[in-house]
Parts: sequence; C-alpha cells; structure tokens
Amino acid sequence: MTNAALDDATRHAAKMAKIKAARDKMMATKEGEKGLIIVNTGAGKGKSSASFGMILRCIAHEMPCAVVQFIKGAWQTGEHILIEAHFSHLCQFYAMGEGFTWETQDRARDVLAAEKAWEKAKELIRDPEIRMVVLDEINIALRYDYLDIGEVVRFLVEEKPPLTHVVLTGRNAKPELIEIADLATEMTLLKHPFRAGIKGQKGVEF
Repeated sequence: MTNAALDDATRHAAKMAKIKAARDKMMATKEGEKGLIIVNTGAGKGKSSASFGMILRCIAHEMPCAVVQFIKGAWQTGEHILIEAHFSHLCQFYAMGEGFTWETQDRARDVLAAEKAWEKAKELIRDPEIRMVVLDEINIALRYDYLDIGEVVRFLVEEKPPLTHVVLTGRNAKPELIEIADLATEMTLLKHPFRAGIKGQKGVEF
C-alpha cells in the first residue's frame, strides 16, 4: 500500500470511529419499546408492499399479526396467497373490500364494507396477543368518508394496546392521522409504467 493510500485509509478509519462514537452515544439514550402507529401514504408505489415487508418480519420472529384489506377483496394478491398457504397460524388475513369505489359505484355498499372491515380491525387490535395489524388501504376509506376519522383516531389513541403496532396504508392520509403517527412515510411518484400504457404486473403490483 502506498503512503497516500495508507493516509486515506487512516483518515477514513478515524472518520468512521467518530461517526460510530456519535451513533453509540445517540443509541444509549434509546430504551424501552412502544407499539407504533405507522402511516404509509403518498402517490408513489410501495405503500402496501412496505407494510407486507413488516408483516413478513413479524412472521419471521413468530410474532402473531393480522391484515385487514379495506379495498381489495376479490382481487387475489400474492401476499394473500402466500400468507394463507404457509403462515395462517401466525397471520390472520381478512380481505373485506369490494374493490375501488369507481368499480362498485354504490356508496352505501362501500360504506357498509368499510364499517365491517373497521369492526374486524378493532377486534384484532384489541387482542393483546396480536403484535401488528396492517389496515391496508384504510386511507382510501377515510378519504371518501366511509369511516369517521375522529373515531379512528380516538380508538388508536385510547384503545390500542401499548405494545401493538398498527400500520395504515393508502394515498391521501388525513392530517389527523399523520398527527398521531409515530412513523409516517410519503411515497413519492417519479415514474410509473401505467403512464406508459403498461398494466399491473404479477409479482410487482399484486
């Protein structure tokens, strides 16, 4: 190794040592656990995908978990197929939607489906054995006022068990939901194949 390369390696090691010391100091202030309210929103793809990534982590750690889908129903997704076939002992899966509102074209029916899904969601969240509940596309139900945002916020703040994680997905998350969230992520759309005339692909979209 040349002297110049040795100097670079020495400077890099010193820099990384400082970063590690600062990181260790910061981590030393963190302690305890808390059930998080997590919101995945935004126009970009990946909101549900990220949520199912967390569900798979729960399954890997043998943590009981559950999914309630507020919009998708008859649409058979890869996540649903996989979980039902191999992990139903750890993850309860309820596809309770009837499609997007422009498909049903029946507001009363959409409201009823959302209310049923919310009742199931509350039942699962109240169960102290279940460590994570994903409420997939609930933000769409809230956006169209199929559910009362005040009731959803009140329940999450007042009735969610202390160690239960709840993940809420879908575009246009209400400000009230962002306000109570411990973790909120906005997916930003840069490019999407749909705009180029390409339909949803198996393994990518569902």
